[in-house]
Amino acid sequence: MPVIERSLPPYMQVIAHIRAQIEAGELRPGDMVPSDRDLAKEWSISRVTAQKVLTALKAEGLAESVPGVGTRVCENAPKMHHTGRDRASAVRRTGKIYTPGEYARIVSAELAPAPADVATALSIEAGAPAIKRVRVTYNKDDQAVSASTSWYDGELAEAAPRLLEAERIPEGSWTYLEKRTGRHAVYGCDSLDTRLATEEDAALLGLTLPAALKESTTTLKDGENVVIEYGISISQSGRRSVYEYELDG
Repeated sequence: MPVIERSLPPYMQVIAHIRAQIEAGELRPGDMVPSDRDLAKEWSISRVTAQKVLTALKAEGLAESVPGVGTRVCENAPKMHHTGRDRASAVRRTGKIYTPGEYARIVSAELAPAPADVATALSIEAGAPAIKRVRVTYNKDDQAVSASTSWYDGELAEAAPRLLEAERIPEGSWTYLEKRTGRHAVYGCDSLDTRLATEEDAALLGLTLPAALKESTTTLKDGENVVIEYGISISQSGRRSVYEYELDG
């Protein structure tokens, strides 16, 4: 039987558990979610609380009711991230940034002159060589849903040459870098904003302009406060991020 922790209300812990199962692929689109009776028994909560869990999952677009059958995982459940730490842990554990039903392609990997913002983040001179990896993520219908550009100091090219190959790194770039350089990411900062898509964005995601995008900028640092990776990710509407927290008092 799962153990209820005191840090979050019981129903939120159950929601987080089921949501994590969906993200990890343990519960796939079309799979049945435990009934309120089963949830109440498994988690030692009331039927009312269990029903609250199912209602919340439906409101998030993760689950849907099937008359006469029960509650199942939606076919097009939106991509969810609870916190930056959760997302980073999942990436480190699996080497993947996408959820079940999606796949990614590295569309380019090269040494390129660092733009001003990238140079500032990496503490190198503007225009200095930097490793640029562009990744596009697709859904099960082969439609591009997000694109990300990861930047690294060009001096890492010799120690980590696979960063310059337009192929996926199975263990993930973070783990690969740790193995090749000993530099371990211990701090991350995500910054989210919205903006209009450029022609380059439209080409990557197959958009018709004008179109709005969500942009996320991620900075990863090692224990010496040195930036390991600077990344910019864009996604079209329909992909959301969810953050849960408690307020004192």
